[in-house]
Amino acid sequence: MNEQFYDILRRRRDVRAEFTGEPVDDAVLTRVLEAAHAAPSVGMSQPWDFVLVRDPGTRAEFAQHVHDEREVFASSLDGERAETFSRIKVEGIRESSLGIVVTYDEQRGAPAVLGRHAIADAGLYSVCLAIQNLWLAATAENLGVGWVSFYREPVLAALLGIPDGIRPVAWLCVGPVTALAEVPDLERHGWRHRSPLSGVLHHERFTPRDQGSA
Repeated sequence: MNEQFYDILRRRRDVRAEFTGEPVDDAVLTRVLEAAHAAPSVGMSQPWDFVLVRDPGTRAEFAQHVHDEREVFASSLDGERAETFSRIKVEGIRESSLGIVVTYDEQRGAPAVLGRHAIADAGLYSVCLAIQNLWLAATAENLGVGWVSFYREPVLAALLGIPDGIRPVAWLCVGPVTALAEVPDLERHGWRHRSPLSGVLHHERFTPRDQGSA
């Protein structure tokens, strides 16, 4: 068994507060992006693009938008949930070395994208595979990655000049970190806890949870 690979899987974290801001070596960044670009994709469409964002002004503007969206979500919470969320940092946009925005181009390889005729979202799934490849490669390079999800797609598209028809799927904060946390932030703060494999495993047919374990 390749224990090093499984160690990388276990060490991977969604980073928020641990970025040092130090620059990423160009050769290292290229290796990470090449790993992302090597991901499998439906019909070999490779429907992703990677926008590298280093400009402090652009990052500050996006961070303000994310802050505003955080407040929108916070206003929907009350009681203990609101108190728990108040302690959770949701982004490291300005603290990280750079942002990598991963986009999805539905028209890449169209009109005959082999394998997408029955599952329209297969292209979007392909982009997620590229993101996972990037994340694992970054972890292997001792870099942190934080996926920012508190944003509106049209706002980010306008900020980066992303054309109509291309979706910004993820803003990834990337850079060296002081350390990768032993326990994921959301688990450490008590927002959610990882469920055991046995709770999501089924055999032959899907078994509803209220009918017992699989």
